[in-house]
Amino acid sequence: MAQVQRMSRLMVKTLRDDPADAETLNHKLLVRAGYVRRTAAGIWTWLPLGKKVYENVARVVREEMDAIGGQEVLLPALLPKEPYEASGRYEEYGDLLFRLKDRKGSEYLLGPTHEEIFTQVVKDQCASYKDLPVILYQIQTKYRDEARPRAGVLRGREFQMKDSYSFDTTDEGLAEAYALHRAAYQRIFERLGLDYRIVSAVSGAMGGSASEEFLAPAPAGEDTFVDCPACDYAANTEAVTFALKPVEGAAHPAAEDLDTPDTPTIETLAEHLGVPASATLKNLLVKVDGEIVAVGVPGDREVDLGKLAEHLAPAEVELVTAEDFEGRDDLVRGYIGPQGLQKVRYLADPRVAPGTAWITGANKPDTHAKNVVCGRDFEVDQYLDVVVVEDGDPCPACGAGLKLDRAIEIGHIFQLGRKYADTFQLDVLGQQGKPVRVTMGSYGIGVSRAVAALVEQTADEQGLCWSKEIAPADVHVVAAGKAVQTELALDVAEQLNAAGVRVLVDDRAGVSPGVKFTDAELIGVPKILVAGRRSAEGVLELKDRRTGEREELSVADAIARLSA
Repeated sequence: MAQVQRMSRLMVKTLRDDPADAETLNHKLLVRAGYVRRTAAGIWTWLPLGKKVYENVARVVREEMDAIGGQEVLLPALLPKEPYEASGRYEEYGDLLFRLKDRKGSEYLLGPTHEEIFTQVVKDQCASYKDLPVILYQIQTKYRDEARPRAGVLRGREFQMKDSYSFDTTDEGLAEAYALHRAAYQRIFERLGLDYRIVSAVSGAMGGSASEEFLAPAPAGEDTFVDCPACDYAANTEAVTFALKPVEGAAHPAAEDLDTPDTPTIETLAEHLGVPASATLKNLLVKVDGEIVAVGVPGDREVDLGKLAEHLAPAEVELVTAEDFEGRDDLVRGYIGPQGLQKVRYLADPRVAPGTAWITGANKPDTHAKNVVCGRDFEVDQYLDVVVVEDGDPCPACGAGLKLDRAIEIGHIFQLGRKYADTFQLDVLGQQGKPVRVTMGSYGIGVSRAVAALVEQTADEQGLCWSKEIAPADVHVVAAGKAVQTELALDVAEQLNAAGVRVLVDDRAGVSPGVKFTDAELIGVPKILVAGRRSAEGVLELKDRRTGEREELSVADAIARLSA
């Protein structure tokens, strides 16, 4: 039987004021309530109360992973670089990787994710189709060298994650494993009490095909997603697509140059000509693995560089610099148009459809051109939806106006396919006696991020507000201060503990009742049981932390109620 947690002996130090550098609720409240402390930028220590909450989240994750047949393992966090070089991710991750050498000069990294290592484990352990399918998972610390760690435990350099991987011999088996994980994630987040959305996503550096994110709407969220109020469509903004709709049969005059001095920006051009920015064509130059590429979008829209990078992953995308224009007479800064570009690949947003006419750069200083028609005066090498999504953009499913919202990513599931199996030649002997290439799925849940997301979604003005499933205790017994009250509080705490109730009791001497009540609200246990002014009569006050409802109960009734 677990012992009663007595605050007189518990290492917990609450604070009245927010940390000076705190911007988000989880940062403010987890520190103030004594759940975590900052060790360094993006690196956190989980104190006793915080560790209990973290372990409760991990327990829910484990129970649901075990329920779908997952087998838990624990891989190392310190990893050799060679598997990541083989997959190409040693370079793709760039500065996000923590890289180090041992005393012999051998190179290692701290694991940001473990696809490569899991693939090697299965290659070593599974030789036949009879060994598959299998789902392996771990709850492990991950490391990413974030440039700007922020938002408390939400975005750290060290974080806790559940990652699981499915291995099958058929695409149908992969689809089944994906569906099992999707349903398990729904159960996990519902048990945790999180409000969440399942949205379409892009795979990026992870690779693979089908990909969905689980997002917890919150103002502190780093992800922007779209929700359609008219249908069930939801997606990460990087996954929103606009359909290509060619304009048929439109007759346009021939392209004509315009004298437009001192108009290198869309704003200056639109003002000079007296036209809306939407009538112009903006052409952004980027470098894709060092090659200069032009990206065309309507002038009233911005290029989403993150979205562009996701579409072109694993290629590296960066903006051009002044040096890139040297020796390139065909590239005139501020006056670039797609017509007549030499040896420059042209990508365009689907809004730049065949048959549409534009005002755009004429590739001459102080000159633009009008009536420049896509499909007549220039061709698009590849269409990519790369504009920043805006409120009111049409829903790809039903056409209604989309709504933008902020959210915290708490889970992500991928159908990886054979990307890593191909890299490491992961084959098993098939039913026909021939080698069969294995197909994989990858599924992640941010365990520490889930704790932060719960704070962001459920905290109130008084402090944390945990659900029973993950709270550090079921009931917080508060002794108002006098000896008779402390004696009753400890007695009730022991009786509740004997009945299987997890109890935190505030038995601190020399602490005022007001401070104890404030701390109880701040710490956020679901039920608060107060031994107060009627303790001598054997009467307690029970308060629901979430609703604020109060009632007086006898000791026997309080124990019966809370035990039930």
